[in-house]
Amino acid sequence: MNTNLKEINIGQYIEIKVNELNIPMERICSFLKKEEEEVLRMYAASSLDSDILLRWSKLLKYDFFRLYSQHLILYAPPSSGKRTLENSSVLPEFRKSIYTKEVINFIISLIKTQEKTRQEIINEYKIPKTTLYKWISKYKIEN
Repeated sequence: MNTNLKEINIGQYIEIKVNELNIPMERICSFLKKEEEEVLRMYAASSLDSDILLRWSKLLKYDFFRLYSQHLILYAPPSSGKRTLENSSVLPEFRKSIYTKEVINFIISLIKTQEKTRQEIINEYKIPKTTLYKWISKYKIEN
């Protein structure tokens, strides 16, 4: 399955992981404390409550929240404006974006298939030029 991080159908990803791990429905129902019909509805759901998604992540030993984080990196990058002391939040502030292998592969495939130019990727996804060119060099993409 090609990972499309623009539109996340979380139920589909969960079902794929369940099938990969070959987990019996009885174990899933017991762990989630849900009936089989509810589990099947979750497979068809495009979104799930964060509590249930956390339980799925624990059961399947896979961070499904990362799909959303990667979506944010690609489609809603942080503003380049500097924060002032007055605007600081009590919430934790995370280090700069860390690109996963999936995101890098996605960007590299856009260049290889000529779906987007290098400049379009830099502008649209706010990936620093130096970072993009390091990836291009590493994956030996021709001009």
